Amino acid sequence: MKQGIHPDFQKVVFMDSATGAKFLAGSTLKPEETIDYEGETYPLVRVEVSSDSHPFYTGKQKFAQADGRIEKFNKKYGLKK
Repeated sequence: MKQGIHPDFQKVVFMDSATGAKFLAGSTLKPEETIDYEGETYPLVRVEVSSDSHPFYTGKQKFAQADGRIEKFNKKYGLKK
C-alpha cells in the first residue's frame, strides 16, 4: 500500500439531533466540538438523521404509492366508460 495517500481517521461520536442518540465510529471528520462519552472525551459530529430517527429503521415509514404502475396509469389516462 502506498504511504501518505490515505486520510487519518479518529474515533468520533455522532449524535442524532432529533433523538439525542449517540454512537461512536471512526471518521476522517475533524470537528471542533467535543463530548464526554463513556468516560472518554471525543470529537462530536451532529447529524440530522440516523438509524435511530430514520422512518425506514423505526418502522414508521409511510408508503406513498399504494397502487401499482398500471393502475396509476389507468386512473390518470384510462378510458372513461
